[in-house]
Amino acid sequence: MAPEDFLPASVFRLTDGKPFPPTSPKLDASKTKITRTETPKQVPALDAPELSAHNIFTDHMVYVRWTAASGWEDPTIIPHGPLSLPPSASVLHYATACFEGMKAYRGHDGKLRLFRPWHNTARMLASAARISLPSFDPDELLKLIHQLCALDGPRWLPSTATGSSLYIRPTIVGTDDSLGFQGPRAAILFIIMSYWPSPVVSDVGAGAGAGLRLWTSDKDTVRAWPGGSGSAKLAANYGPSILAHTQAKRHGCDHVLWLFGCDGRVTEAGAMNFFVIWRTEKGLLQLVTPSLDEHTILAGVTRQSVLDLARERLSLSASVDLPNGVEPVESVECTFTIHDIAKAAEEGRLVASFGVGTAASVVPVGEIHHESKKIVVESNASPHISLLQRWMANITCGREQSSWTDVVDESGSL
Repeated sequence: MAPEDFLPASVFRLTDGKPFPPTSPKLDASKTKITRTETPKQVPALDAPELSAHNIFTDHMVYVRWTAASGWEDPTIIPHGPLSLPPSASVLHYATACFEGMKAYRGHDGKLRLFRPWHNTARMLASAARISLPSFDPDELLKLIHQLCALDGPRWLPSTATGSSLYIRPTIVGTDDSLGFQGPRAAILFIIMSYWPSPVVSDVGAGAGAGLRLWTSDKDTVRAWPGGSGSAKLAANYGPSILAHTQAKRHGCDHVLWLFGCDGRVTEAGAMNFFVIWRTEKGLLQLVTPSLDEHTILAGVTRQSVLDLARERLSLSASVDLPNGVEPVESVECTFTIHDIAKAAEEGRLVASFGVGTAASVVPVGEIHHESKKIVVESNASPHISLLQRWMANITCGREQSSWTDVVDESGSL
């Protein structure tokens, strides 16, 4: 799929409205060479405590080199292991790195599925363009992901592991050995997969305050800003946010609710997109999330999926019948502030809040700590979150057949 089918055209604003043209030879998954490991790792049990560290990886990885002079080399799948980088590598000094986060899900029918992966590969192309890394055909990147899943999926996510998933991390880093301030003249594309336990979903029926606890960022601590790189999935966006995340933990919270500007505009929650459900002063029920207009928000795949589901199934013009007692909602992408949330809570109009992302899917927010005040969100007052959780799980695990999923062919297992 074309990147513009998912992403705002403005993400390519610095590249004349389109990605940099791929150099020749282009990335070509049909030329992949495979070297199987001679020492397969032990696959952990589904409930192994060590999985929480997210550092248990499958046996193999995709590895492809690129140079400005020679283009993309033939892709390889090799045993998972360390990378070799010069100490002057561009990524180490100028943070020329972008990545994606996606999952392969083992369905209840035994099939291995990717969820809207063409959105991830399109977004990675946009991120690469933003950080001056080499361009590529997103379809070829998706083929490489399929090849790695087909090789490691059957052993690491067997048919008995229904409902579980592997986390997939495609990454491109600049490896140019020059300290000159310039676009990298060499790069590496690699793809690794981590074993991922089944997500623990908060109990939205547990009462007021059940769910994530968010701590709002200080006015002088900003994750992204208008015209910046917040709309791209760059490594440089994440490292500086760790300090605020640590502060949030010290305050007894789970994540940072990132604000921007003197008026406290809401952007993201940790590394997740953020939603609220509130009733307007005129009594209209709305599902609201920050817009993508200013490049302060990542165009999340789960974010877009929640919006698509809400517009298709929860709106006044929904194509399916709403369950009894579920009120239709209007889905809105707009600018709103922490003060808007606080006012809605004070007036009894704040119905629910939740974060969304690949790792957590849809997870309720129970509390928002802002300055000296605590906003308690009664997530159990809204059935919409549990509906969205169930719909997403049904699609990713194959209970509901959907054009959003992409089944991996494991028959040959490479």
